[in-house]
Amino acid sequence: MTKAEVISWYRIQEMFLFENFHMYGVIGTAVFLGLISVQLIKRFKAKDIDGNEIKFEPKVFSIPRYLFGGTIFGLGWAMTGACPGPMYTLVGHGYWSMLIVIAAALFGTFVYGIIRKKLPH
Repeated sequence: MTKAEVISWYRIQEMFLFENFHMYGVIGTAVFLGLISVQLIKRFKAKDIDGNEIKFEPKVFSIPRYLFGGTIFGLGWAMTGACPGPMYTLVGHGYWSMLIVIAAALFGTFVYGIIRKKLPH
């Protein structure tokens, strides 16, 4: 995370202002590698640690759902300057204020767990 500069607030700002391709390249590479990994898991019928075949269930695509969730995620990312992975890396670098961000993310996840059944999925 540090070497790729994905923990840099400046790099994140550049991405959101569409001034630099760096972060899009990192994210695109991760998506591409994830796609390859999923295809290999499916092709070779990989098993989990308990010996069960790993299966991928199709999801119903819902534009409002992803638009709303993506907007909340993006706003949090833009306001804090970090997405979930780099938050922990930044704490490791001594940016203790990120503990507030982690606490807020965990609280948001907790609240979602409580109201999940009431949301339109």
